[in-house]
Amino acid sequence: MNRRAFLSLSAVSPLAHLMAQERPPPGELAADVVVVGAGVGGVACALAAARNGLRVVLTESFDWIGGQLTSQAVPPDEYPQVETLPCTRLYGTFRTRVRDFYRRNYPLTDAAKAKPDLNPGNGSVSKLCHEPRVAVAVLLELLAPHLSTGRIRLLQPYVPVTADVDGDRVRAVTVRSAFGPPVTLVAPYFVDATETGDLLPITRTEFVTGSEARRDTGEPHAAEVANPRNHQAFTVCFALDHVDGADHVGDEPDGYRRWRDYVPRLTPAWPGPLFSWTMSHPVTLRPRDMGFDPTGRVPREGPNLWTYRRIVDRANFAPGTFAGDVCLVNWPQNDYWLGNLFDDPAPGAALAAGRFLSRCLFHWMQTEAPRPDGRRGWKGLRLRPEITGTDDGLAMAPYVRESRRIKALFTVTETHIGTDARTKATGKKNGDFTAEVFPDSVGVGSYRIDLHPSSGGDNYVDVSSLPFQIPLGCLLPQRVENLLPACKNIGTTHVTNGCYRLHPVEWTVGEAVGELVAFALARRRNPRQVRRDAELLKDYQAALTKAGFMLAWPDNVAKQPR
Repeated sequence: MNRRAFLSLSAVSPLAHLMAQERPPPGELAADVVVVGAGVGGVACALAAARNGLRVVLTESFDWIGGQLTSQAVPPDEYPQVETLPCTRLYGTFRTRVRDFYRRNYPLTDAAKAKPDLNPGNGSVSKLCHEPRVAVAVLLELLAPHLSTGRIRLLQPYVPVTADVDGDRVRAVTVRSAFGPPVTLVAPYFVDATETGDLLPITRTEFVTGSEARRDTGEPHAAEVANPRNHQAFTVCFALDHVDGADHVGDEPDGYRRWRDYVPRLTPAWPGPLFSWTMSHPVTLRPRDMGFDPTGRVPREGPNLWTYRRIVDRANFAPGTFAGDVCLVNWPQNDYWLGNLFDDPAPGAALAAGRFLSRCLFHWMQTEAPRPDGRRGWKGLRLRPEITGTDDGLAMAPYVRESRRIKALFTVTETHIGTDARTKATGKKNGDFTAEVFPDSVGVGSYRIDLHPSSGGDNYVDVSSLPFQIPLGCLLPQRVENLLPACKNIGTTHVTNGCYRLHPVEWTVGEAVGELVAFALARRRNPRQVRRDAELLKDYQAALTKAGFMLAWPDNVAKQPR
């Protein structure tokens, strides 16, 4: 581990020393399973494999493990029943430990400390809006016993560069760090838990990108013509607070006025400039006015961007703990859709442009954004690098909404989970039907089909879906035998990725894959055989249930559209 990564983790938790590499790893490491990517799904996968006695090598390319929750800085997008029906017991444990971490380490008010459902930021997007640094600490706590015993070996920061493939099997993956020699990882199973499916091309695993054609998927909201480069926007998030009476305005970024005056060209049309409090309503696409007031002095009914993803509500903490509330900016105004991160002539340029967009949005908020009191800009806004663990206050990593997706044995489409599509398919009224029931379910999820504006020029697609199951078939590549997905790279379409991409589903997928590898190794069968053999599948699902997975929704929840 490089010194900067170690120091940033040391500031998070005393457990960080467990991750330090005292010397460079040898040229080759062997394990029962190699998990590339320590995001939400990767960590859950490693934990599931390790609790079953497997030796795991887990790699991560950023200073923080945790992906969406940490390096991308996004508090969890969850379903309404998550407090009483966590998707897996381990995910529920993670959520409980986040709250416990605040109670143990932060000067909460007595009222906040006593709340069983403590929401540190009281953001409206989630029942648990928390700082990314806290998620890092909690994930390290969960990993700690496995790291100290050597069941899990964490290599950080390392990125995959090449693979040794023999026919339909991956034999090894080589990862590289800027701070040491490359390392070749050897195992009977490999898991691609990267944010953009980085192992798929280097292992020659068949995959799909972008949007499919309606004639191929049969989905009402699929495109007329397939477009592999049509990806949902990514977002470089940032954290900020407001100090009343202060002036934190810096120099105007070179090229700022291009973004200030930019009017998106989307279909259907965006209502005006991107830098505005008026935007397309995700569902109706009509102009929608959003509120923003970091001072809280002007009461407002309706949507409020300041409290939407607020991750620190200073009212929860002893007076003087925080100078003000802290808001996480992951909004339409800093969604970047003029390029994509991995299937573009210059993906690095797209990321740089996305970062620049966020810096320009911040400057606009400080200087020109309309205020409820009729003035312009809030000079007291400031970026909070302490929150994001970076020098500039922007998140370490972009918030990724769409990945390469495996060509799977089974692909989930809108006809399986979309409310309108299911209404048409079943001929029943709302409340009388559920999403498709999958006999090979490995878990559940629930979220609307939420597609942000895309690099192909599409405006929002935001339609109702039903609480759904995750079929084992969508986790199995059509050809490659020992590579499994554990992020947003599963067998969904461009459309259904819009509801299978959120934090709880990614966690469930990763944990289910960790259990699958352990089960397959113990039974000396491959994952395809587990799915194909009714008795093996029954035993695997029993193992999931014993581990605390919910494989189906209660009937009263399953029939409630999102």
